[in-house]
Amino acid sequence: MTGEMLETYFKENSLVRQHLESYNKFIRFSIQEIVEKVGTIEPNIEGYKLKFGKVRLEKPMIVEADGSRRSITPMEARLRDLTYAAPVFLEITPVVHGVEQRGISEVFIGELPVMVKSKLCHLEGMSDEELVEAGEDATDPGGYFIINGSERVLVSIEDLAPNRIMVSEEKNGAVVNAKVFSTRFGFRARCVVERNKDGKLTVEFPASPANLDLICVLRALGLSDEKKIMEAFLDENIIINDVMLNLESDSTANEAGALELMGKKAAPGQAKEYRSKRAEILLDTYLLPHIGTEPKDRLAKAYYLCKMTEKTIAVAQEKIPEDDKDFYVNKRIKLAGNLMEELFRYAFQFLVKDITYQVERAAARGRRLLVHTLVRPDALSERIRYSMATGNWIAGQTGVSQLLDRTNYLSSISHLRRIISPLSRKHPHFKARDLHGTHWGKLCPNESPEGPSCALVKNMALLCEISTGEDEKDIEAMLKKMDVKI
Repeated sequence: MTGEMLETYFKENSLVRQHLESYNKFIRFSIQEIVEKVGTIEPNIEGYKLKFGKVRLEKPMIVEADGSRRSITPMEARLRDLTYAAPVFLEITPVVHGVEQRGISEVFIGELPVMVKSKLCHLEGMSDEELVEAGEDATDPGGYFIINGSERVLVSIEDLAPNRIMVSEEKNGAVVNAKVFSTRFGFRARCVVERNKDGKLTVEFPASPANLDLICVLRALGLSDEKKIMEAFLDENIIINDVMLNLESDSTANEAGALELMGKKAAPGQAKEYRSKRAEILLDTYLLPHIGTEPKDRLAKAYYLCKMTEKTIAVAQEKIPEDDKDFYVNKRIKLAGNLMEELFRYAFQFLVKDITYQVERAAARGRRLLVHTLVRPDALSERIRYSMATGNWIAGQTGVSQLLDRTNYLSSISHLRRIISPLSRKHPHFKARDLHGTHWGKLCPNESPEGPSCALVKNMALLCEISTGEDEKDIEAMLKKMDVKI
């Protein structure tokens, strides 16, 4: 009976479904979101800008030496050492002195490698007989890419969950800090509230001055007086002593004074207006960007910092245990779609810079600004193809794209279901390598290489499935409707 159930399960569910679903989500939603986030290009030309519209992807094609275009199958890409990629088209509309030019120009901006058996692939939906006719193995699950004729797989990466408070003790309990990897549109900011052994509370975030007092930051964010600060904390019994101690040592009296002090630390020796502006940019852009990057979001950031502080003090007073980084609830898996999203965002930023340069150059030479001649597709295609071919990803990650192991069928499936940890292979990391109770049913306890990669390279359990995530705003709206309070 169990055998029949398993057979039925695997007929309906592919072993690489997680990669296919995440890649399909990437091509359906993420590419358009990345383009919309940029929105417009405003070059250094008075009254001229370029507005982006919809993205359109076609099925994989090839341009032959004689200039003709036709469809290409994965097998032909393998045999001819070609890249199995789809052309990407983007609507770009010139706007001159606020008036959109007639006719939307759809421009070819580059090529995107296509995952075999995804929605963009020619093999999607084919029967076993049709697959054999196309030169494919009917039992091949797909889930990989073909780059310059080589089959390459994007190996899933295990990482700490973003936008989640993690409290840990350091220096044998002398320092307790609450960390949040605040992530928004690909920008990742490490924000920390730290408590030393004397009870002093400081805040650290990207580009922030050193030893920035928590109370100073709370005042700058809008909790201007002592009463508002005390009311922002929910559990007064835990925090009363520590917060009172920090309030007494704080030299700022109001929001303006706190911004002035932050500005002095962030931009010493600069004009007063510049210092205040710099302090506001730091708070809006770099502090907890996942909550928002507008001045109206400052109060929400202040309450979030208070929540982080509460947890920090509770761990320091041994009221609650510190968070376990190896607990799998605190982890997230970056699948092929997530990795492609990171790469496309990085490559698209280069394309935008290149278009800006070409527009300014053409204007300086007195040429007509025709959209089709301003876009160089290689700016996008080459960066994506280089990372896919070498495995050198953004943020210095290496070994993300690997040659698919074709020793036998099982080794191919194993490679497609592999999960790697970004931790260094040279260090012991005893806790990270240990088998954890939360691995049950998710990761295979046996399949891991020997040597320095032991337990840092893991494999998914046979019946494990990874969801591709839901839109946070929908979940937030549902929780508010149900009146859930945290």
